[in-house]
Amino acid sequence: MSIRIYIGNLPQVFNPKEFDSFLKSVTDSIRFKAVLDKETKECRGFGFATTNNENNANLIIEKLNGFEFNGSKLRVELSEKKDSSSHKRNSLGSIKNKKRKDFKKIVHSDAPNLEAPDPRWAGELSKLKDLLANQKAPA
Repeated sequence: MSIRIYIGNLPQVFNPKEFDSFLKSVTDSIRFKAVLDKETKECRGFGFATTNNENNANLIIEKLNGFEFNGSKLRVELSEKKDSSSHKRNSLGSIKNKKRKDFKKIVHSDAPNLEAPDPRWAGELSKLKDLLANQKAPA
């Protein structure tokens, strides 16, 4: 099982091969990779070292945490695994897992319903019907 070690506070300009050989002087079974900016190809200030031995990982952390390298004090610790769902922000996959609220869907129709008058005019309509019913036919 490979153990990842976070190495932070690296200078932006340094030779990764030089730093790798520096790490190998502490323990020989270790590999290092600096994280580079995509555009400038300069170090983003951190990298990761991997080793297969827990004792070697502890030795690297113990010896290099706080060690000054090219004017920067290194921060060295075990790397924590990323939670795969934490970096997905409101993706469709996370929305699907959430329960949807139940609600009644209301459908509006433009077609008039002849049996039921519009409630806004129901009072006026009944008055009109009464007037028409009480109206006398012309003689």
